[in-house]
Amino acid sequence: MSKQTILGRVTQLAKANINALLDQAEDPQKMLDQLIRDYTNNISEAEQAVATTIGNLRMLEADHKEDVEAAAEWGGKALAASRKADELRAAGSTADADRFDNLAKVALGRQMQSEKEAKTAEPTIAAQTTVVDKLKSGLGSMKNKLTELQAKRDELVARAKTAQAQNTMLDAVKNIDVMDPTSDLNRFEEKVRREEAMALGKQELAASSLDAQFESLDDLGKTSEIEARLAALKQHHAV
Repeated sequence: MSKQTILGRVTQLAKANINALLDQAEDPQKMLDQLIRDYTNNISEAEQAVATTIGNLRMLEADHKEDVEAAAEWGGKALAASRKADELRAAGSTADADRFDNLAKVALGRQMQSEKEAKTAEPTIAAQTTVVDKLKSGLGSMKNKLTELQAKRDELVARAKTAQAQNTMLDAVKNIDVMDPTSDLNRFEEKVRREEAMALGKQELAASSLDAQFESLDDLGKTSEIEARLAALKQHHAV
């Protein structure tokens, strides 16, 4: 994938308007999940491309530095050879002087070649530096956008759960109208009241029956039997 294609995708994704996309989506949560997957994958691909581009740029810079250093080194050699030629010529050694001047010319040629290579690489390095800066900036924007997407998704899910819980509660409240005399609650209360009344009636009936039994015992005057039972009770407690 070319740097220009990566740069275009990074720029396009970084500028995406999430709110506008959400407004157009039939299922916002599903759309956000897909966007998060797409952004994560694109960020991974873009990071690899940016790393490769940065690596190439650093190699160009290293080559440029070597050319600049080589030009300086050849310049120094040319100067040294030229001085040596001047010394030999002053001493009358013309042949040796010419030989060192020729060495100086060779060194100057190498210097010019290194300077040319360094100068030729400079526009490429400048262009690559601009691309790398844009890619880094785009990646940063994409990562911020991914964080925004994740936050939007979490917010949407939380709001959906809250709305669902509210609707469930409201539906339950709507189905139980305690003020309605025909409601299940009132009917149950009425049934409980009838059960309570029946229990009270049974208690009263039992009490009346018991009183009648005690009265009949008094009327019969079976004092001896009562005394015998009382004695038996006392004997039982004593044991």
